[in-house]
Amino acid sequence: MGAGDLPTPRHPALRSSVKLLCPQACQCQSTMGVPLKVSPTELLYDSPKARQEVDHHWQASGGPHIVRILDVYENMHHGKRCLLIIMECMEGGELFSRIQERGDQAFTEREAAEIMRDIGTAIQFLHSHNIAHRDVKPENLLYTSKEKDAVLKLTDFGFAKETTQNALQTPCYTPYYVAPEVLGPEKYDKSCDMWSLGVIMYILLCGFPPFYSNTGQAISPGMKRRIRLGQYGFPNPEWSEVSEDAKQLIRLLLKTDPTERLTITQFMNHPWINQSMVVPQTPLHTARVLQEDKDHWDEVKEEMTSALATMRVDYDQVKIKDLKTSNNRLLNKRRKKQAGSSSASQGCNNQ
Repeated sequence: MGAGDLPTPRHPALRSSVKLLCPQACQCQSTMGVPLKVSPTELLYDSPKARQEVDHHWQASGGPHIVRILDVYENMHHGKRCLLIIMECMEGGELFSRIQERGDQAFTEREAAEIMRDIGTAIQFLHSHNIAHRDVKPENLLYTSKEKDAVLKLTDFGFAKETTQNALQTPCYTPYYVAPEVLGPEKYDKSCDMWSLGVIMYILLCGFPPFYSNTGQAISPGMKRRIRLGQYGFPNPEWSEVSEDAKQLIRLLLKTDPTERLTITQFMNHPWINQSMVVPQTPLHTARVLQEDKDHWDEVKEEMTSALATMRVDYDQVKIKDLKTSNNRLLNKRRKKQAGSSSASQGCNNQ
């Protein structure tokens, strides 16, 4: 792939800007209803990984409940080549922020089911196109507007991977309890998304996550152990009125063995999802809990980000050293020992 070429003709033509755009100038354009990834922390510096992110997002762009890419520009920023991604404007904010702001207005189990159906629809589209998102978390779920009929959409394809057997061998799994060679990359990559659906659904129904750190760390040893062993519960009063169908679906999504988790097709066919109109309109504690714990919400998001990171292993970033040229201390010690044994054996043979 050439340095100036996007991977496939599925992309819009890569446009080269004739002037250097600064973040402030781009922000001014956002008032026209077209936001840009422009700040230094969000701007994509040109690299194969950045182009892969654009490639995956462009393939998914236009799919149901997925943020659309409108255009891509090749430019210079602080003397470095970069990609400016123009996306549709998502003025409604994050999913859980919207629920936090409801105040005394009840958030019901049926609403939670409808939200999960929308997120599932986005994941189903991606999986049907052999793309695993691998970073489905609260801050990547945004509303198109502040209006009541706003559409929830999934964004940020920085960790997305193709899951065909001939694609990059980058299994996604929780390394504490399963070997990567057990399954091909397709199953593991997609199972990450299903685990994320389980965590998001759990928070939607009660306002707090199933796994948490007791130490203030982003992901503590205790939290890792709870994730690994699948240790979580449905405590009262938050869960006392939640339907058994909802709890059963969460159990099927948070299976510790990725091979036992539901596929996206099974998820979408579950009665709690495909018959969401008959899910009880039980008022939930979610909005109250989210509001009360508002100051800790950033910690919750950081915990989920860290947990997802443990479920991603990219073998294209892992380099296997050549044993002949390796300078490992233990390996050198073994070589000397073997060399000594070999010399002693030759000496005996010459006597």
